[in-house]
Amino acid sequence: MRNPFIAALLLATAAPALSQAVPPQVSGLRDAALKDDYAWDIVEGLTTEVGQRMAGTEAEARARDWAVRKLTAMGFSNVRIEPFDMPVWTRGREAAEILGPFPQKMVVTALGNSASTPGEGITGEVVGFNSEAEFEAAPAETVRGKIVFVSHAMPRTQDGSSYGYFGAPRRQGPSVASRKGAIAIIVRSIGTDYHRNPHAGVQRFEDGVKPIPAGALSIPDAEQLQRILKRGKPVTMRLTLVSQVTQGKSGNVIAEVPGRDSKAPILLVGGHLDSWDLGTGAIDDASGVAITTAAAKRIMDAGKPLRTIRVVWFGAEEVGLFGGFDYQKKHGSEPHYAIAESDFGADRIWKVDSKLGKDREAEGKALQLALSPLGIVPGSLDKADGSDIEPLLNAGMPGVGLSQDGTHYFDLHHTPDDTLDKIDPEALRQNVAAYTAMLATLSGGIEPEPKRGKRR
Repeated sequence: MRNPFIAALLLATAAPALSQAVPPQVSGLRDAALKDDYAWDIVEGLTTEVGQRMAGTEAEARARDWAVRKLTAMGFSNVRIEPFDMPVWTRGREAAEILGPFPQKMVVTALGNSASTPGEGITGEVVGFNSEAEFEAAPAETVRGKIVFVSHAMPRTQDGSSYGYFGAPRRQGPSVASRKGAIAIIVRSIGTDYHRNPHAGVQRFEDGVKPIPAGALSIPDAEQLQRILKRGKPVTMRLTLVSQVTQGKSGNVIAEVPGRDSKAPILLVGGHLDSWDLGTGAIDDASGVAITTAAAKRIMDAGKPLRTIRVVWFGAEEVGLFGGFDYQKKHGSEPHYAIAESDFGADRIWKVDSKLGKDREAEGKALQLALSPLGIVPGSLDKADGSDIEPLLNAGMPGVGLSQDGTHYFDLHHTPDDTLDKIDPEALRQNVAAYTAMLATLSGGIEPEPKRGKRR
């Protein structure tokens, strides 16, 4: 069905003033969202009343129940939990200590799916490498029976693109170390801060590879270990990374703003509910579910959109995109008009990408116009991204990507510093305004309903 807002945007592209190019309903909702308090209410409540939400644990279950109560109280429809089974990895005692030649303690955390050491830890000689490539090229005999240390410093980037390449020691390093016969591996945390906080994160051992203990040192400790190794003397470490694996459940929490046309393809927005267990998961990703839910709520307050808006709080993203794959399995055959996810913190959105298809590029350009007053620059018309929605995007579904500024994201990512005080309320509101404008632009038009009291 033709979207009247898209037509209005395109007809007005020749107007000298940008304000004349955006339909009043879209610009009005966008600008009103700059005073939003729904998102802060959600992120403050979730991080305060639940806290950390490790996938598959009792804490994540409490978060799902909290989400159902919150979404219901806000007035959403069809609120439900869609559960799924999963393996649950949880950490126990963690410690790292150099025994010689220069005895000292270090700060370490286990990587997701790490094998457990005995309670008293393991002791071994440390062999160091300056990059994943250097490590992979090393003969197995230089590693066998030792604790491997891999450093691979990640630079800051606005778009977070360095995370892919420089995250290699965490993602594939443990499997390489096991194949070469190492008894354990520690890596420099995949981050950009210099706090003495290690960065957690998932890694998965390749099929047929024996799991070994795998951990991340804080960046100051990793650089300290490099200096110790450069002294040229044998370095001995006692490493304790206790963990266990059980079977458990996670689930996706789903809520909707019903559209006027029940047969029209839906708009999906969301983020992930789970977090790592070191902080309270404020930027990763309580802010994401808060931003997208607040935007959907603002559309609901304005009236009834043509297309149903579905809000998904995905479960178990951090440990393997379990929620995204479960959603694809259960809903991948349903028509989706566009999908979008907020999962890169809460700093200001600076760019919009879209991948709606060649025949819908005009909608992508209309979206660029609607977002421009928020300081958001046009990006690509043939790409979109998002962790939980990646399986759907790979299957060919149309998507939108609203890119937050990630310059400082990896200072906090997967660390104890991921807490509420790191969120700037004004930047959070700019995010809500952007998602509100996106939903208003793609919703097919919103028909006002008789006024009702706003439920919180």
